[in-house]
Amino acid sequence: MAISPGKDATFSSQKSALSESPRTKTFPLTEEEIFYMNCRAAYLTVFKSSLENIISKEQLYLALQHAGRNPSQKTINKYWTPQTAKLNFDDFCIILRKEKPTSKAELLKSFKQLDVNDDGSILHTDLYKLLTKRGEKMTREEVNAVISLADVNADGKFDYIKFCKLYMTTIEQCLKTTVEKLEVDSKLRHQQFGSHTEGSPERDPSPVPKPSPRIIRKTDQETFSNKGDTRSSLLATTRKFKTSVSFTITMGANSNQNSKLTEPNSIKEWQCVQSKGCFFLEEDGEIISHQYWMQIAQRSMVYLTIKPLNLSQVEGKPSPWLSVDTALYILKENESQANLQLMCFTELRNREMFGWTGELGPGIYWLIPSTTGCRLRKEIKPITEEAQLVYRDGTGELFLTKEFRSTLSDIFEVIDLDGNGLLSLEEYNFFELRTSGEKCDEDAWAVCRDNFDTKKNELTKQGFMDLNLMEANDREGDPRDLWVTLHSMGYNKALELTEACPFIIDIYADKCKPRIKAVHMEACSGQLEKAICKSVLNKGDARVMDGYENIIVHTYKCDTWITSVIENKSNNKVIIHINNELSKNCINNRGLNIFAVEVAPKSTMVCQHVMPLNERQEWIYYCVYSLIS
Repeated sequence: MAISPGKDATFSSQKSALSESPRTKTFPLTEEEIFYMNCRAAYLTVFKSSLENIISKEQLYLALQHAGRNPSQKTINKYWTPQTAKLNFDDFCIILRKEKPTSKAELLKSFKQLDVNDDGSILHTDLYKLLTKRGEKMTREEVNAVISLADVNADGKFDYIKFCKLYMTTIEQCLKTTVEKLEVDSKLRHQQFGSHTEGSPERDPSPVPKPSPRIIRKTDQETFSNKGDTRSSLLATTRKFKTSVSFTITMGANSNQNSKLTEPNSIKEWQCVQSKGCFFLEEDGEIISHQYWMQIAQRSMVYLTIKPLNLSQVEGKPSPWLSVDTALYILKENESQANLQLMCFTELRNREMFGWTGELGPGIYWLIPSTTGCRLRKEIKPITEEAQLVYRDGTGELFLTKEFRSTLSDIFEVIDLDGNGLLSLEEYNFFELRTSGEKCDEDAWAVCRDNFDTKKNELTKQGFMDLNLMEANDREGDPRDLWVTLHSMGYNKALELTEACPFIIDIYADKCKPRIKAVHMEACSGQLEKAICKSVLNKGDARVMDGYENIIVHTYKCDTWITSVIENKSNNKVIIHINNELSKNCINNRGLNIFAVEVAPKSTMVCQHVMPLNERQEWIYYCVYSLIS
């Protein structure tokens, strides 16, 4: 967003480049482009970025599976030796070139060697001998699990033709799903290939969908009887899990009525402060928001609330963000910002408002807004018609359209954090950091004050409108820079706010006037992740994995959502498979019914948040957590 004439043209061109459309479908992809697209789709199912490194055998195994390959233990050991510390995306592509996917014909040929009657099936007795005596040996229990698969077993025989058909369909569907996921996310679509010299920032492991079964490969002159790949494929269907634990929670329709938020009786006599803010959805699905510093001068009863901000709406068309869940975590600052103590969070609800009432001592507190991500998600439906932002009158003078002015008015309401109808330099800089990544200094703000309408050194709404008109004039009516700003603020091409949720925070205290100040705009992770984990560990239902007392699944149920946290007390990382397929009327923040997470040693991590798809109907949370071997 330009704030003065002649602002850095280089930066403006960068913003314009961001708004340019990707390659259209009119140019067919080459075979090489399809190969790399499939490579990236598989890689980004396991990792957040193609710049991240594979740092374990397990990650390599999962990535290869999602690429439709059949990694036996021998294959994994070939690429991950005792000297291997990491593999990058380029390495992964090289491996995929060498490890070709298996065709259905090759798969059938491998099984036919055991088909003595040539009738498309293998006797269970022969299958027992093969799987328990040779190669990667399976236990009798594991073989029993294979032959108990109803779709491919009958009358004491294993129908390998049906198995191969089911198997190939699963692989194809997995690849199709990963590619479609890549297509939806424009940021991942533009992300560069290859490795990166700098280390990736620390983050929690990304969720990955359920691993597909391994494909059977037969190469060179190796025979079925001495090759482990086929047995590995069958092992993958039975040897995934060491142990499981499940949760079943039935929630009634409109269940929030059970613990309704109520105002204190004497609230009108309390002193109040207010601040606004916003959740923004990044291109990679991460959520960022304003974070706040709060001061309480003396011990007081405090009433805090947070709710979506109700902006101007089109009549008869409800605003999508009003259904987004909001919460506020209150942490006490002790000796330093790094040493924060979770005090409470807003778990009671009255319609779209969440709140908390209790006593707080004097001191500095941090307020960290949170949303589960169940309802604030990437917009998938394409917008074909682009709204007009500017027009010229008969004299050629440029003006902002009525629709764009209305949208700018709403944006002004969101970034006017203290609600005084004016933008301070501090408030404007939150907007600048969000839309351009830059901050406006005092000198530039002085130029802004000289050129646009201000009051008390703060920018008025009219001044904000004129600033945008000036930017349009700087580009001779080209709206691309304006669209970069709008997309950054969560608007789509139809000027609908679909990828952001503005909110408002109210704080009441009975003994003193609280102070609140927005200090950061950061990803909803880090301190928030710790706070959520601590709250769930304190209040949730804990279940220990059978036979693994150091792995605990904690599930917290409030009236609006369910959060699960996995605690790994062991000295080794673990991979947990999560299956929500039997849940009813539920959505989760992962966007997948089946996925897996990797939990570091001696750590806790938020596994998933779950909410009802339709609050007016009963919803049933049924989830199975399994430890992958």
